[in-house]
Amino acid sequence: MLFTSLQYLVFLPVIVALFWVLPKAWRLPMLLVASYYFYASFIWQFLALIVPLTLFNWLWGKYLAKDHSNKKILGAGIVINLVVLAIFKYANFFADSVGGLFPLFGAQNPHWSFNIILPLGISFFTFEFIHYLFEIYRGKKPIDSFVLFALFAAFFPTQIAGPIKRFPDFVAQMQADNKVRLSYFDEGVPLIIIGLAKKLLLADNLSVFVQMGMEHPELYSGPELWLFAYAFAFQIYFDFSGYTDVGRGSALLFGYHIPINFNMPYIAANMADFWHRWHVSLSTWLRDYLFIPLGGSRGGRWLTNRNLFLTMALGGLWHGASWNFVVWGVFHGLALIVHREFAAWRATIPSIKSFIESKVGGQIWHYLSLFLTFHAVCIGWVFFRIQDINAAFLMVKRMLIMRPFYSMGAPEHFLVMRQEMPVIVPIVMIMVLALLLTNLPVSWLNEKRFFQRTPAIVQAVFCTLLIVAMVTFQPDNSAPFIYFQF
Repeated sequence: MLFTSLQYLVFLPVIVALFWVLPKAWRLPMLLVASYYFYASFIWQFLALIVPLTLFNWLWGKYLAKDHSNKKILGAGIVINLVVLAIFKYANFFADSVGGLFPLFGAQNPHWSFNIILPLGISFFTFEFIHYLFEIYRGKKPIDSFVLFALFAAFFPTQIAGPIKRFPDFVAQMQADNKVRLSYFDEGVPLIIIGLAKKLLLADNLSVFVQMGMEHPELYSGPELWLFAYAFAFQIYFDFSGYTDVGRGSALLFGYHIPINFNMPYIAANMADFWHRWHVSLSTWLRDYLFIPLGGSRGGRWLTNRNLFLTMALGGLWHGASWNFVVWGVFHGLALIVHREFAAWRATIPSIKSFIESKVGGQIWHYLSLFLTFHAVCIGWVFFRIQDINAAFLMVKRMLIMRPFYSMGAPEHFLVMRQEMPVIVPIVMIMVLALLLTNLPVSWLNEKRFFQRTPAIVQAVFCTLLIVAMVTFQPDNSAPFIYFQF
């Protein structure tokens, strides 16, 4: 049941209506059943994993609470969660990687494979379970009710692709005696519509263009490949932030507030700033439960850089069981280290420091930083999008060398693609400009409540125009959300 499906647009109002009509004692059990139904609508066998894993973590949390400072109990709980994640998500990846070593010793690759279905959202709810055990270890009280704990992980607006919730805040909201308010719908419904527009109107149309270029990067010139990289940068932003908006809007209809996951990441002034703005719930999770336990920045320069590198490399592997995600994570780890070292170095150069601190120099430096950071992020997205490492490096090489054309020996379909480029370029530029039309209202909605302060007729017209545009311009087939695979 995708957020973009007609089935969900029927399911959500029914569940919301039941939630507010039922007595308080029945609301959470009903919501848990609805969440499990939502999850089982993809493949019902998924329940055979999430239910036992939920029961284990609930019981293990109670066991840990009896001796909450016991590192062995905490470690065992974390290991069991990670082993389950490794079996379902990484078994084939590890088998392929080991099998690839056989030719180095003169043996034939055995091509091992396991017939394992990857459960949707396993990375997200596993991280929430690990967070829960960590917080009990740090002294938080465990959740007594199994229904309450199960709903923390299974809540359908965030179950498949986050945001990653923190249990003290979310459980407190579920335990509150909320009354139905019109403000929940005033905020939630526009957020759902804006999220759907991001996905159907922008991300799905951009995906057609991105597919054309990134499937055959060897056929295009440097400037054209940069255009494909820009397009994917906005595709993944619209796709994932669109999912988050629909999830946040759906949760608001029940009176629940879930974390904001994006804060205009493409205006980041450096890589550290980018990770404060992109997938915020993941970046803060990696900071709190991986970077800091590794030692954080307490061990000096080299240990700090090591911890940054390991955190981002493992964060890349978390995204997918493929070496391209590891390379993407390593790229961001190195970028964070370069930023950290450069910031420390420039602070020792008086001329650079005074230039940055001046009014004009500060503006120049700021916009140059925005430009360089965005383009570095786009280079990283190439490794994220293209699973073939050699093809990804080829694309990045051509982007950086910027030779104008690679048309020698191009197949016939390449010539057709190049003829289409003049038509596609303005379409993509329009899509990119649409960022302002969709992101600014969301920013106001999230932070300044500007959207709610506008007259109701303005809100209605804006949402109506988005609905008409989605119906008119969405592709024939909507692709699954990109982060569903994680």
